[in-house]
Amino acid sequence: MSALDTLAALEAGDAFAPRHIAPSEAEIAEMLKVVGAASLDDLTARTVPAAILGMDLSGLPEPATELELLAELRAMAAKNRADIKSLIGMGYHGTHTPLVIRRNVLENPGWYTAYTPYQAEIAQGRLEALVNFQTMISDLTGLPVANASLLDEATAVAEAMHLAHAATRAKSNLLIAADDLHPQSKAVLRTRAAPLGIAVRFVPVGAVVAEVTEAKPFALVLQYPGTTGALRDLSAEIAAVQAGGGLAIVAADPLSLCLLTPPGEMGADVVVGSAQRFGVPMGFGGPHAGYMAVKDAHKRLMPGRLVGVSVDAAGAPAMRLALQTREQHIRREKATSNICTAQVLLAVMAGFYAVWHGPEGLKRIARRVNLLARLVAGAARQAGFALKHEAFFDTVALDAGAKAQALMDAALKRGFNLARLDAATVGIALDETVTREDLDALVAAIGEAGGSPVAAGTTAGGIPAALERRSAFCTASVFNAHHSEHAMLRYMKSLEDKDVALNRSMIPLGSCTMKLNATAEMVPVTLPGFSVLHPFVPADQAKGYRELTDRLSDWLCRITGFAAVSLQPNAGSQGEYAGLLAIRAWHLSRGEGHRDICLIPASAHGTNPASAAMAGMKVVVVGTDRDGSIDIADLRAKAEQHAANLAALMVTYPSTHGVFEASIREICALIHEKGGKVYMDGANMNAQVGLTSPASIGADVCHLNLHKTFCIPHGGGGPGVGPIGVTAELAPFLPGHPVVDCGGNPEIVVSAAPWGSASILPISYAYIRMMGAEGLKRATQVAILNANYVAKRLEAHFPVLYRGMNGMVAHECILDCRGFQQGGGVLVEDIAKRLQDYGFHAPTMSWPVAGTLMVEPTESEPKAELDRFIEAMVAIRAEIRAVEQGRMDKADNPLKNAPHTAAEIAAETWTHPYTREQAAFPLPFVKARKYWPPVKRVDNVYGDRNLVCSCAPLEAYAQAQQMAAE
Repeated sequence: MSALDTLAALEAGDAFAPRHIAPSEAEIAEMLKVVGAASLDDLTARTVPAAILGMDLSGLPEPATELELLAELRAMAAKNRADIKSLIGMGYHGTHTPLVIRRNVLENPGWYTAYTPYQAEIAQGRLEALVNFQTMISDLTGLPVANASLLDEATAVAEAMHLAHAATRAKSNLLIAADDLHPQSKAVLRTRAAPLGIAVRFVPVGAVVAEVTEAKPFALVLQYPGTTGALRDLSAEIAAVQAGGGLAIVAADPLSLCLLTPPGEMGADVVVGSAQRFGVPMGFGGPHAGYMAVKDAHKRLMPGRLVGVSVDAAGAPAMRLALQTREQHIRREKATSNICTAQVLLAVMAGFYAVWHGPEGLKRIARRVNLLARLVAGAARQAGFALKHEAFFDTVALDAGAKAQALMDAALKRGFNLARLDAATVGIALDETVTREDLDALVAAIGEAGGSPVAAGTTAGGIPAALERRSAFCTASVFNAHHSEHAMLRYMKSLEDKDVALNRSMIPLGSCTMKLNATAEMVPVTLPGFSVLHPFVPADQAKGYRELTDRLSDWLCRITGFAAVSLQPNAGSQGEYAGLLAIRAWHLSRGEGHRDICLIPASAHGTNPASAAMAGMKVVVVGTDRDGSIDIADLRAKAEQHAANLAALMVTYPSTHGVFEASIREICALIHEKGGKVYMDGANMNAQVGLTSPASIGADVCHLNLHKTFCIPHGGGGPGVGPIGVTAELAPFLPGHPVVDCGGNPEIVVSAAPWGSASILPISYAYIRMMGAEGLKRATQVAILNANYVAKRLEAHFPVLYRGMNGMVAHECILDCRGFQQGGGVLVEDIAKRLQDYGFHAPTMSWPVAGTLMVEPTESEPKAELDRFIEAMVAIRAEIRAVEQGRMDKADNPLKNAPHTAAEIAAETWTHPYTREQAAFPLPFVKARKYWPPVKRVDNVYGDRNLVCSCAPLEAYAQAQQMAAE
């Protein structure tokens, strides 16, 4: 071997793939013996149908090491002009992320690797942080109920439209909006309204009252302040739409609400917006937490997630997701929203931003921003520019006439992007990042463009006295107690310690793919070149982002086999919707708009039928056979029955039941024969990458959950990214944007930003770049191996409900727990809660089959962790058997009483017939790494009957506890 060959061999030790794929070669060999396969390739041949097997990823680049990847992404970020400060506004503003929040939340795996808080007992920290967010939004908007959270401001506006349409029981199909709504919100509104037959009319601000009085729309949408910064009292417009039986929706900037009269106090029914400027970087458009607040009458129609305060089994307050949470899984095509992923991590950051600053700090920031705007307005007036409006919060619109371009150029020369609102009007949106030096430079640019030097010092315009806020906000003690860094740090740590995230143990959730989110993948997210860019900057200032999005899109095309990809959808549900819109648009382009039937298997993700309904399609359910596969006979009959109107089939592959269906190509061919398109839900793409592809299987469009297969962290329930890949004939119908040319169709807009949640795309870029073609294939094979290993080890204790060919499962398996209820009264929920005592998050519970647990171990879990989980499940089965055989009481046993808290174990009295040790330390490994659930089992029914979704009950309980201690 030459010296260079030796050097290459030594450097191979820096490869990333063996660190992402946890089992060693020896462990893989041991597990292969258990499942009865000779090699990973043999396992693949036994599991994946030969007809679809085979994928060439040779077009992907050779894998990079972590250091090579970081150097590459730093160079890419440097091509983005982070040195130019964007004062464009239009819903996006510069902000300072407090460093204590950046380091301890945004960059902390204890927060960003957690899962959606469906198991409330082990998510109390995140839930409390979200209650803080809800309380903040409710206080600022002046409405009693707020959610946590939505995807962005534009989609929040569209969700409010759906809510209003449902709340008014469709007395009208007309929605009116003032024409000073942000352009991206207008575009998303139009897109969302069209398939549902809702007419959207934009009218000049001065004509709103007259228009709504005459037309009586079901809803009116207003921007506060308007997109050009104009500020006005909305009371008359709100009253006018309500007089006609409609609802008033206001899109509001939360920082402005620190100083302005809240829309709720003006009578608004729904208030929506973005919490981005509360410490969340612009990031070229996202991810950012959207919000919605509503009057009490509409709380049960509110989309997204709502955190409520209930009680646990000991009577102590405990938080959980309330009311319509995951309503699409219950109401399916009757759901008013398909939202599944919310922007939890970003909502947590925004809530902590308010905790850190408190009401006085928020008002100080808002006052400073407003004063900066007034100083800019005063300088502009001195320079001879007229103000388009005298009333404003942070955005000054200047009538620059023929000098508009000169003003833009003078500002850019000094390092600022301004907004060109029209041929003669320039907008300047001030934010908290603007310094005194920036102010001087802006004033100099204004003077240069105006033709005479001016100095900062005089003010003009501002907030009218009649619109000044007089009500208090953020009065809860949490917003007034953590302003020193020690206090804040300890508060955030106390919440983090209550939760289970991937830095503590495996989260074996089927369909959710909780795999490694490598540190090297996360580092680029907070590079200034990626984090501070406004999404509407000129193209030559975002060359690094375009390089990244072009490369990532190309790689995703190679992985999926498709001709084109859109990165705009900022959640898997948005990807579903965008894909179905592409199919709908294709049919319309061929004069076949009557094709509106969407066939969906009974086992499909609940978001599938909800997305289809939102895309204007009628859902026809296709049955599944006893093996969990699509019932081919039923599919053929329904495809024939609806052939004239068939639009699409939605299918998940491998199936929702965790098996590779051998007839998948036959299924796709049947739909194509009847004139329809095949939409593939990419939730289970982690079992396809490198082995097969949606396009080769026969799909026409597929969304990819980048927060599953491609390593973007779940963030406690978001962010997510759901790009779609399509065939060449569907490519013209990919999403576009009204402000920035992102290469799609500007008539189809699904998210506020052109490239959706752009700032987290470097994570997936990094994953693919470091894994390379062979690494990606091996990851898929090991994911399948790990699932089959778990299934084989547990099949003697828990029936494995569905298997594919040769008795194999795909990358997940379903454990049937239904038989335990009859024999011992043990429910699947008891098993899920008991797993918390062992330190594990439960697998996916009661979906896709009630009374089951769906386990997906992923390729990132080492064999030792798999064995710990298996050992815990076997021990739980022994406890169930003891109940079944009468050796444990049916009502008073470790399963029914789980989880057990430290306070309960340490209490002076112990009344249970089993020991404290069995309750808390059921296996030796639990002692070494004990996790203590902070609350006992949460009472969901009580929480829904007594809905409380603010800080008040938590504070009252804390005060009572303190008084008792004293």
